[in-house]
Amino acid sequence: MMDRLIADIKNIPGQQIYGRVHGVQGLLVEIAGPVRAMGLGSRILVEAGRGRPRLCEIVGFRNGLAVAMSFNDLDGVHMGDRAVLERAEPAVYPAPEWLGRVVNALGQPIDGKGPLPRGPVAVPLHRAPPRAGERSRVGPPIDLGVKALNSFVTCCEGQRMGIFAGSGVGKSVLMSMLARNTSADVAVIGLIGERGREVQEFIEDDLGPEGLKRAIVVVATSDEAALMRRQATWLTMAVSEYFRDQGQQVLCMMDSITRFAIAQREIGLAGGEPPTSRGYTPTVFTELPRLLERAGPGAGKGSITGLFTVLVTGDDHNEPVADAVRGILDGHIVMERAIAETGRYPAINVLKSVSRTMPGCVAPQYLPLITRARKLMSTYADMEELIRLGAYRKGSSPEVDEAIACHPHLEDFLRQQKGESCSLAEGYEQLAQVLNNLNTGSEDESLAADAL
Repeated sequence: MMDRLIADIKNIPGQQIYGRVHGVQGLLVEIAGPVRAMGLGSRILVEAGRGRPRLCEIVGFRNGLAVAMSFNDLDGVHMGDRAVLERAEPAVYPAPEWLGRVVNALGQPIDGKGPLPRGPVAVPLHRAPPRAGERSRVGPPIDLGVKALNSFVTCCEGQRMGIFAGSGVGKSVLMSMLARNTSADVAVIGLIGERGREVQEFIEDDLGPEGLKRAIVVVATSDEAALMRRQATWLTMAVSEYFRDQGQQVLCMMDSITRFAIAQREIGLAGGEPPTSRGYTPTVFTELPRLLERAGPGAGKGSITGLFTVLVTGDDHNEPVADAVRGILDGHIVMERAIAETGRYPAINVLKSVSRTMPGCVAPQYLPLITRARKLMSTYADMEELIRLGAYRKGSSPEVDEAIACHPHLEDFLRQQKGESCSLAEGYEQLAQVLNNLNTGSEDESLAADAL
């Protein structure tokens, strides 16, 4: 309590600096006054007459005025309203008691379970990533509980992966499986620009009480202001950094990075930035690495394993945000609509998914197993059209015959129900069983042919 009191006393400003609302243009508030005391990113509290005050952030300067955007609507703001500058740096005060709670982009509880305790340490929302020379290396493989990922796209503690998929392919369900089944100590989940209707469904049905028990969910729905959606992303990362600095293994998941980029684009365009590729402003591609590089191993024992979904527009995996994120992260998981349409979930395309820590993070005895399974799937994918059209004649190629025989068994192996969990060891054991049964079947066919 004494530490918290001292921190609060230090944050009390020595003087109050304020300006006045000069005008409102769309989403922007123009503020006149001591502009030199205001910096880019500073917070301004507009006292809107008798209504509730509006929290704003300075996004630029124009014609001797500070230009700010509001975190909520601007209804009731009048010309001449007082705009008070907040001197403290935007920060959050998380605590271990936040586990199991749902908060908004400002760190306020929205789950009806009462107020959140305030931690003694301020964690800045804008924080530089750890220096490259001070970072630890990635840790051992982390058990994600999903056998398709554990076996073919193995992820290590402190690794950063992207989940690339179109809308309605199963990203949210996959995230809930990871949050429930992972071996990490804490899961921090950011729902950025999510549909308001689906938030409760995700928390109650997909995540469930067991998953929520060791998770913190940060929510900013699609109807909220662009600043709130961007703030929710930073808050998710800041809370993850708090638990990482406590020496814990954190699984940080965001759905989705694309909506963060869209929010940043809205802010940039409103501030007068020129649009570039597909309307995205230059700051979008500046902010993406600043955000994503904050995940990963820390300087101590803790680390942040990052899983960031990327909503590919029109199922185009080469659109600008997807391209930029793919170049920053340590691997990518590709989910495809065509696989989902066949009824196989999670709809992960193993052949197009890559983990940059493989094969170094896999035990040597499992590498031949994984290599052989990938080869069989690749052979079937190359010949799939001919097989479906009936143009391939059985016996033309032993390799293709083997791939055809193994295909349904590998598909069953990759299929996993939402409530199921599969450890790393169990996944390798099941994969070995699939391939061993194939060998047994081939030997039986050979013995039968010899007998004839």
